[in-house]
Amino acid sequence: QVQLVESGGGLVQIGGSLRLSCVVFGSICSIYTMGWYRQATGKQRELVANISSGGSTKYADSVKGRFTISRDNAKNTVSMEMNSLKPEDTAVYYCNAAIRGIDTRTVRLYWGQGTQVTVSL
Repeated sequence: QVQLVESGGGLVQIGGSLRLSCVVFGSICSIYTMGWYRQATGKQRELVANISSGGSTKYADSVKGRFTISRDNAKNTVSMEMNSLKPEDTAVYYCNAAIRGIDTRTVRLYWGQGTQVTVSL
């Protein structure tokens, strides 16, 4: 019943900006840490940024000072503003959330389907 729906990916020029958003739908008890991962062609998936239920944030060194993650608990949404984009930011970006469903005692990770971000001149 739980699903994550992403939006905001696309093609952007070097130095430009994009905002990714992810909305969680379903029968949910609690949402804990939410975040964004990415996977470039031929590389391992990596954490880009995440944000805890208390608002603590973590960023990959490569995006510190350029990306900002935020969440809106009333809307079950996590977003990430990406600025000063570089070609090496090109990847498929995946939304992630740790969720306790209304009908389970277990916290598990859920993933969006991924959205392509391409940065070029």
